[in-house]
Amino acid sequence: MNRQRIVTAVFAGFLAISSFLHAQISPGPLAKAHQSLTGDTNCTKCHAVSTRAPLFRCLECHQEIAAEQKQNRGLHASYPHSGPEGTACVKCHSDHNGVNFQMIHWDPTPTGFDHSKTGYALDGKHFGVSCRSCHMAQHVSVQARSLLGSKDLNHTWMGLSPSCGTCHEDKHQGRFGADCARCHSTTDWKTANVSKEGFDHSKTRFPLTGEHRYVLCKSCHTQGEDGQPRYSGLAFTNCSDCHRVDPHKGAFKQGCDSCHTTFTWKKSTFSTTFDHSKTHFALEGKHAAVGCVECHTGGDFKTPIAHDACVDCHKPDPHGGQFAKRSDGGKCESCHTVQGWSPSTFSAAEHAKTGFPLVFPHAQAKCASCHVPAGKETRFKIKYALCIDCHKDEHDGQFAAAPWNDRCEKCHDGATFKTTSYSLALHQKSNFPLTGGHIAIACISCHKAPSGTKVIPYHFSQLACTTCHEDVHHGQFAERMAAHNAAGRPPGCEACHSTKGWNGLTKFNHDATRFPLVGSHRAVACAECHKPRNLELTMRHVDFTKTPDKCGECHENPHADQFGSRAQQCESCHNSNKWRPSLFDHERTGFPLKGGHENVACSACHTLKRRINEAEVLFYKPTPKNCEACHGGNIPKARVTSAWHQDEEKFILRAHDYGLL
Repeated sequence: MNRQRIVTAVFAGFLAISSFLHAQISPGPLAKAHQSLTGDTNCTKCHAVSTRAPLFRCLECHQEIAAEQKQNRGLHASYPHSGPEGTACVKCHSDHNGVNFQMIHWDPTPTGFDHSKTGYALDGKHFGVSCRSCHMAQHVSVQARSLLGSKDLNHTWMGLSPSCGTCHEDKHQGRFGADCARCHSTTDWKTANVSKEGFDHSKTRFPLTGEHRYVLCKSCHTQGEDGQPRYSGLAFTNCSDCHRVDPHKGAFKQGCDSCHTTFTWKKSTFSTTFDHSKTHFALEGKHAAVGCVECHTGGDFKTPIAHDACVDCHKPDPHGGQFAKRSDGGKCESCHTVQGWSPSTFSAAEHAKTGFPLVFPHAQAKCASCHVPAGKETRFKIKYALCIDCHKDEHDGQFAAAPWNDRCEKCHDGATFKTTSYSLALHQKSNFPLTGGHIAIACISCHKAPSGTKVIPYHFSQLACTTCHEDVHHGQFAERMAAHNAAGRPPGCEACHSTKGWNGLTKFNHDATRFPLVGSHRAVACAECHKPRNLELTMRHVDFTKTPDKCGECHENPHADQFGSRAQQCESCHNSNKWRPSLFDHERTGFPLKGGHENVACSACHTLKRRINEAEVLFYKPTPKNCEACHGGNIPKARVTSAWHQDEEKFILRAHDYGLL
């Protein structure tokens, strides 16, 4: 007895020391989100080894947060994050407080959350808009998707750009840039707040120079029929388009700019004594610095000089006649000014008339990027039918065939190659419609470049689940899947699973296996029969092909070994509906049940019990067959006469049918 007490005390002490040592390492259970990191061997996955204050490695896993802090944008950038790496995280998100501890305290309502902390304050019409109106999967940028990885994009507040175009359609189709706030406010879109300070007029076909810079916008941009200022379709070729009153009353045929500038109405003065503007050819720009004899050869100032076209003086045509067939005959002033041959004044609006409109980022590209300088051989009429005529095919010919035919614009809008207009609706028309959990998956989760290459595959030769997902069954259903394929049935995981959820086996038909589920077996959980091997905890480690199908392989034998070779033939007496009552056929034994015996409970006769392996087992053999064993020893001795018979219904021996000895 003393020895047993000593052993018990030592064992209890060992448990106490183990618990104490574990408490020194782990201050408490991890939250549900970090349960995969439970265990003393996983400490260094979150904590860096240090002899000083504890260091945390939060940002090594939460790289999307690290990126925001590095770029100083988003909610987490508004909180102090100096000091040892990750220490700021635990100020708001502590752990080791229990599995059900709420690590994130969040109130995502317009009134409960200060959106200005994200660097984007909600004002005007934005205030009061539901969070999900903006925070949607389709609004998450491609760059953010690469950081968010496989997270459900419908359940994240990250990944949005503060640009208006993230949520709103560009009504101006890129003509006025991406900064809508230059002209509009969040209070009212229709009432534009255009000012000289907020709008760069030099990007239009009418740059503001001289006194024009100080004129009120509404002086030129008058109201249209809708009562709103007109910002397009205004005539400005001639001064008289705005300045209707001619102070000279038609005395001069020349344009106003022959004598005047936008800086002053008074005539311009030249450094020379001769006012060349009176000749109908004012010397402007580079012409003002040209010596007289360069044009008036030999000092002949009386002979008229042809000057209607630039080529009258500037020969030969530096473009080799490439523009001779234009409607204006290839006038140089269509693209150049006397201020200098370059840069060209050929605008994006003019370029749009060529059949190749310049939209971002083409609008930002230098002319020489496409029109490679080669002197007189510089080509301005180039092939541009397809993007790949200029750009490298990043898809390596994947979209060369119909219906794409290398038309990049079917998926890309020209603003940037990284974003795509390929929508969910288009994906639904492909050979792989997105359903269930696939809808919220980021594109790069499936479409990513294989190791050693930069080409991202968008066409897959196989659309099996295992193309993207790990075969958690380790090939144990390979032969069955091949048979499914040969029979024209779904060849992959979808034979049993669906995209709505992995655990819901809505399609699996157990009746098609060697062990159909009937009776009580239908209510048994899968894991009760399909148990993970060893000490694994998940069903992914189950070998379904080796699942036992005999009663004794799952159920304990309550009869011990009293039935010998028939011990495994439970169906001889029982079925899967319920264990009791038994289906045992007593007629096949040496004691058929007749008369009153038919309604007697089994336990009334079978009372022999023995202890087997510390369990009490009812034995059915031997069971006595003589009457005295059940009915007692007071039955009178009798001899059977020739008229003796038994009433098997009431089991009564009639007195007149037997005689006493």
